Amino acid sequence: MGRFISVAVLLASLAFQALSKEIRNPARKAAYTSGAVHNGIMERKHKFWDEQAAQGAFDSARYSAITEFTPCVNGRAAQYRCGNVDLYSFYTHAELGSAVGEGSSSWGWVHEGREFIIIAQADGAAIAEVTKDGKLDYLGRLPKTPGTANAIWRELRVLDNYLVVGSEAVNHHVQIFDLRKVLAITPAQKPKTFNPATELTALWRGLPVGRTHNIVINWDLGYIVAVGSQPRTNQFRSGLVFIDIKNVTNPTLAGYEASAGYVHDAQCLLYKGPDVRYLGNDICYGYNEDRLVIYNVTDKANAKVISETSYVGAAYTHQGWLLDPNDQRFLILDDEYDEYDGIGPAADGHAVTYIWDVSDLQNPKQTGYYKSKDITIDHNQFVHEGKAYQSNYGNGLRILDLSSIPSDPTGSGVEEIGFFDIYPEDDNRPSNGSLQFVGTWSSYPFFPSGYIIINTIERGAFVVKLKEGATA
Repeated sequence: MGRFISVAVLLASLAFQALSKEIRNPARKAAYTSGAVHNGIMERKHKFWDEQAAQGAFDSARYSAITEFTPCVNGRAAQYRCGNVDLYSFYTHAELGSAVGEGSSSWGWVHEGREFIIIAQADGAAIAEVTKDGKLDYLGRLPKTPGTANAIWRELRVLDNYLVVGSEAVNHHVQIFDLRKVLAITPAQKPKTFNPATELTALWRGLPVGRTHNIVINWDLGYIVAVGSQPRTNQFRSGLVFIDIKNVTNPTLAGYEASAGYVHDAQCLLYKGPDVRYLGNDICYGYNEDRLVIYNVTDKANAKVISETSYVGAAYTHQGWLLDPNDQRFLILDDEYDEYDGIGPAADGHAVTYIWDVSDLQNPKQTGYYKSKDITIDHNQFVHEGKAYQSNYGNGLRILDLSSIPSDPTGSGVEEIGFFDIYPEDDNRPSNGSLQFVGTWSSYPFFPSGYIIINTIERGAFVVKLKEGATA
């Protein structure tokens, strides 16, 4: 037994040495720092989506709405592969008011027991109520900022009653819209198009040329973070940019953290974890292209980096989420390009979810990973009540039971308990998938009703639900 342990330790040591050498590679680091890696990814995606558009992939006439409950039976719900997840309805992007489609982010809003979903599209955001029987009642839309180009990268979140929208479109800026205006829409007015020139609560113009790649909210402390702003200026360097909305009609710059460079996505919250040095502090976990960066942002004008840690297989550190907002010992992370580039644990193209022990904020450790049985690229994931809800592009929604991680952080006990594959075009490929940027961009799993909304790039929005008591 001792000999095998020694071999394992040796292999781990060699992997760490190789990783350390690669991280120190000046050319590699310069490619991330300059934006060459990110810009190359965006150009590659644009080229692919242009080809898809030429083939009619974004033509909503190709897809049919589904408004009747369709249970998952024998691995199918209508034409879609599934497991333990039922289909309640589906609506095309055209039916949700978009002239061009190209869906991206999504987020929910709950008001006095009513559930609303906001669906990002290249030309704006659709707002719909999720009905008690799992349908979408399309109420209206908030278009893009006037005079700006369509941009598939439209990311949105909700803070209290306010919708916050960022975009990669030049001069889009950050829109802040009072969702309570939706409550006044009468049946005769549906769907109502709000005027972004006159009906916003605010338009924050604090970024150079108004571009932001993502929007982050600290729900504990009530502020907005713009991340991944472009261009990578000497001031912001595309890092964390804090927006104070104490006066929501006049948002202001509260500070920024630029020393760790580009932040693709982040999660910020009040620290309640085991590292007593930081109890009660405002902590952000940044997903910074080739590493996990942890920040102390309690003082917004003087935010500090606590630690920067890369890992074997780092290609494009994309997004992640803590397992428990109260315990805060572990998080999961996805890397968008490890499957595509064929490196590290994802060299065979099967999506990898990286597991981290962050109980020591100054010394986080990647402890293991979960590997999907299917070939696919992972994109966004959120954790709710011990389950990860993953948007894995063409492989659709994947739901993982993470309850084993605190006792076994290697990931060997993580199990997939449900899935809904929204992209049947690649079902006949090996391992039911492909390494392309198709299918689902995001999903929203936080509604009290249990309904999950899946926003897709080409088709539109699905309403699904995990079967009660579902297990692997």
